[in-house]
Amino acid sequence: MAERTLRGARLGGQSFEDERGIEFAGRQQVGYRCPQGHEFEITMSDEAEIPTQWECPRCGQEALNVAGNPVEEKVEKPARTHWDMLLERRSEKELEEILKERLELLRDGEIGPAHLHRANASKRKKATTA
Repeated sequence: MAERTLRGARLGGQSFEDERGIEFAGRQQVGYRCPQGHEFEITMSDEAEIPTQWECPRCGQEALNVAGNPVEEKVEKPARTHWDMLLERRSEKELEEILKERLELLRDGEIGPAHLHRANASKRKKATTA
């Protein structure tokens, strides 16, 4: 019986509800003009923050709001590098000491790639047997 109810209707293509009693969200038309002189309007919500720039659908350039709202320059933070973040945690003197310690361990063969450990182990065996 369920099959009969859907017969003749396109799924997802047509709504059988009417629009009586429905209150649509408030909308506004916002006009933009690009440097090439193209003018167009975008439909936005009444509650939306209106952007001062929008990409022109014809030429792709940045179009300005016709209402004349000034373009707000965003203050950009300088990019933090790994070095900057490291200096937040340690001083340069501490980093130099850590580097010296790690280099000594690497040269002694206590840390590093496995092939270096094998080579250093064979050198140590020769040194202790001689």
